[in-house]
Amino acid sequence: MEGMTENTLASEWGVERVDLTAYLRRIGHQGPLDPTAETLRTLHRAHVTAIPFENLDVILGRGVRLDIDSLQGKLVDSRRGGYCYEQNLLFAAVLERLGYPVTRLLARVRMGEDRRRPRSHAMLLVEVEGTTHLADVGFGGDGLLEPVPLADGALSSVDGWDWRLGRDGDEWVLHGLRPEGWIALYSFRVETHYPADFEVANHYTSTVPTSPFVRHPIIQQTAAGVRRRLQGLELDGERLEPGKLHAVLEEVFGIGLEADEAEILAARALAVQETA
Repeated sequence: MEGMTENTLASEWGVERVDLTAYLRRIGHQGPLDPTAETLRTLHRAHVTAIPFENLDVILGRGVRLDIDSLQGKLVDSRRGGYCYEQNLLFAAVLERLGYPVTRLLARVRMGEDRRRPRSHAMLLVEVEGTTHLADVGFGGDGLLEPVPLADGALSSVDGWDWRLGRDGDEWVLHGLRPEGWIALYSFRVETHYPADFEVANHYTSTVPTSPFVRHPIIQQTAAGVRRRLQGLELDGERLEPGKLHAVLEEVFGIGLEADEAEILAARALAVQETA
């Protein structure tokens, strides 16, 4: 974009307003902060295991704000999580504050399908020690635990989960290994994106009726080699009584909501079940 400098973009993303002390406390990181590959790996893993993937504000009708102050107020200060735009835009601002060059991108979710979906997933490329890495703390239950080098055929195996990055024409494709074999998770091109691009994608994802995030509560988190998943009123595939949702939010996912908010979420999940 003509006239758009790196400093201007950093200001638009709110990098200078990142509260590093609060963020590092939230993810439990007390190690080095030099912009190295090891620091990136450690921060990525700590973020994924500390901050849950969730869409609860969409279901509660509050909408999702992407400015850095809102992201920090929610994901850092309020014992909440968020979905891909919130997670990765916060992580990107933190990384840039630490001195990493970061490119914010939008990807097409595939989940094993060939049809062309809109670019609705936020992810990142990070330059470190002369190598570009794919970093993504916001893909939920199928997402990366640690960054993967942006190289055709790059493999990542962490805690029993496997990913593979490769080329498909002019796109990069991230695959995940499942019992039935490798499936394409999402694809992307390397090109510049701006805050307005993410605002449009966020609005689409949080409002269009066909979006999975407007139907019922979705929460996913990885910790200690285990992935926990709440979808509607099913916790790890098991039926959950509506009255237990509030306790599950707190005890399983560490999410702090009021009891009446949990009741709204449970009612929405029940309504979706009844119309399914």
